Amino acid sequence: MKIPPAKMQVRFRDCDMMGHVNNAVYLSYFEESRIHYFSYIFGNNRDWRKNGVVLRKNEIEYIKPVLLKDAPEIYVYTEHIGTKSFTMAYELLVNGELYTTGRSVLVCFDSTQNQTYALTAEMRSALEILKKK
Repeated sequence: MKIPPAKMQVRFRDCDMMGHVNNAVYLSYFEESRIHYFSYIFGNNRDWRKNGVVLRKNEIEYIKPVLLKDAPEIYVYTEHIGTKSFTMAYELLVNGELYTTGRSVLVCFDSTQNQTYALTAEMRSALEILKKK
């Protein structure tokens, strides 16, 4: 399955006094792109309260600054699949050039029971779709 990249709109409020996207905004971009990809692999009818995820860790490497005029596209990949957690990797590109990379560790969490759960076979196979080839 070929999933189109998540396209971000840089807003004026995203930028800091130096004229580039503030470092904290990238986490919002990564979250938006993750949800974009999840809608493709999990569908739109998933009960995220019962079959959800919580964020455990984020990492970002800033390579080049994103500016207000830029139109970033973010590709999301599954980097690792564990028993109750998985790692997503991000590549933010502007005009085909790599500007930022990142990764997030997500833990499967049922908020109705307030506990973690093991990845289901369905989740595992959906996440496999996003492994980088």
